[in-house]
Amino acid sequence: MFYRPEDGHGLPHNPFGALIAPRPIGWISTRGSLGDNLAPYSFFNAVAYVPPQVMFASTSAKPDREGTKDSVANIRETGVFCVNIVEGDQIGVMNASSAPAAAEVDEFALSGAPKVECETIPCPRVGNAPFSLECKLTQIVTLAGKSNFLVLGEVTGIHIRPDCLQEGRVMLPPSGLLTRLGYRDYATVREVFELTRPGD
Repeated sequence: MFYRPEDGHGLPHNPFGALIAPRPIGWISTRGSLGDNLAPYSFFNAVAYVPPQVMFASTSAKPDREGTKDSVANIRETGVFCVNIVEGDQIGVMNASSAPAAAEVDEFALSGAPKVECETIPCPRVGNAPFSLECKLTQIVTLAGKSNFLVLGEVTGIHIRPDCLQEGRVMLPPSGLLTRLGYRDYATVREVFELTRPGD
């Protein structure tokens, strides 16, 4: 099958999201004048080592946020955000935090995710996440299309849960890491293997 996106695919569901998979999930926590927010984004990844930098993309809007979502609106206001990495057994809490709630609703309370304060930025984080990356906004890029924004941030603080650090190496959490596939499909990373690159 071949199709040009501008012509449509003719399938019952858009295949694009299923082609680039699995994708890590950035569980983004923010704070703004309307309160705290927590929401998952599967267009997320690390983009640089020195200084460490990450990105996520927000691709739709809420009627109470003038062309974007709560996360981007809060980051525009404060210039900071935290990326929490989702453990496999946190899928129910993560999914609950994705509800299209009003801007003043705290998704930490709505989902039951434990909230603690970050160390380097004025922002909450998920207290039991295996890893959390405190970030300072570097830029928001407006992408082609409606309500598409790329958010880039420099990591200013890193939390690693004690059970995910063994002999100086980061390990998978007990229930693995949650990843996004296409459609409504998810997967859990539970196994790893080492591979030596040529020249190493």
